[in-house]
Amino acid sequence: MILHLGSNSPEDTLAIARALGAALRPGDVVALTGDLGAGKTLFCKGVGEALGIPPDRIVSPTFTIVTEHAGTVPLTHIDVYRLSGAREADEIGMRELLPGVGISLVEWAEKIEKLLPIDCIRVTFTISGGDRREIAVEAPDLPRFDDFRARSIRFQTGG
Repeated sequence: MILHLGSNSPEDTLAIARALGAALRPGDVVALTGDLGAGKTLFCKGVGEALGIPPDRIVSPTFTIVTEHAGTVPLTHIDVYRLSGAREADEIGMRELLPGVGISLVEWAEKIEKLLPIDCIRVTFTISGGDRREIAVEAPDLPRFDDFRARSIRFQTGG
C-alpha cells in the first residue's frame, strides 16, 4: 500500500504521524527520507505522541545518533545524518538495533538502505513550498494499516 498525503502545516504533519503511530507494532521499522527541514523529526514527535511520549522529549538525535524513549511501546529514534553510510552504521552496531523490541524510526534512512528490513515502512517527505509537504507512506498491505488509511483520508491526494 502506498498513500500519498498532503500536509499544509506542521499540525497536519503531526496528525498524519499520530495516525501512523497508532498502527505501528513492536518490531516495526519506519524509514524516513527527505531533504533537510522536510519534517522528519516533527513526524517522529507525532509518532511518539501516539505512543504516549511527550513531543518535547523527541528531538533530533543528530549528535547522539540513537535515542531511546519509554512509551506504551519502546521507541528507538535513530538519525544517521552524520554517518558516512551503511558500513559505518554496521560497524557501530546498527544491524542489532533493527528491528528492535519496540518501534524504530530512522531519519536519513537512505544512507543505510542495505541494513533496513525489506518489510520496513517507508515515509518520504517532499517540500512543496512554505509549510506544504507531500508525504508518501509505503506500508505492508495489512489490516492494521486500514485504520491509518481511514484516519488519514482528509490528507490523501491523487498521488
